[in-house]
Amino acid sequence: MIFTLHTAVTLVEPWARVYRDHNNVSAGIAFLHLGGLLAAGGFAIAADRGTLRAFAGDAASRRSHVAELGAVHRPVLIGLTIVMASGLLMLAADLQTFLTSPVFWVKMALVAGLLANGLGLTRAGQRLEREPDSETGWVRLRRWSLSSLALWFAVTLVGTFLTNAA
Repeated sequence: MIFTLHTAVTLVEPWARVYRDHNNVSAGIAFLHLGGLLAAGGFAIAADRGTLRAFAGDAASRRSHVAELGAVHRPVLIGLTIVMASGLLMLAADLQTFLTSPVFWVKMALVAGLLANGLGLTRAGQRLEREPDSETGWVRLRRWSLSSLALWFAVTLVGTFLTNAA
């Protein structure tokens, strides 16, 4: 049997019907998606702001910030996990619309960029744990943080367009 978009839509139709017919379910899933985005993005943006402040600061504030960076990754990952799980449920609720939407694929590319950027941030932070006074390491961390800020806002912006495109 060939797996087609029609086959996929048929498989998820029971979920799509529940999502469509029960406003509390769709509102709950939307809340999880936005709440996860708020939590993950909030922690990440605050950490990025801290990085930019530490970059301009003295050695002691830089070391303190690097020690704090590692603690931020867990809540960001928890928030992103909630975003992805709820996003998959919203995708399954209207598979035909989302899979054929260029806006959806732009958002997915931005999310992939955000995840890759998070890996870069993590590695840069780990390098600074080993070499806290590395100016090159701080320049890299600053660049990753600036990219993170841009990507969080871009994902949010495109997600807003996606709700109107669906």
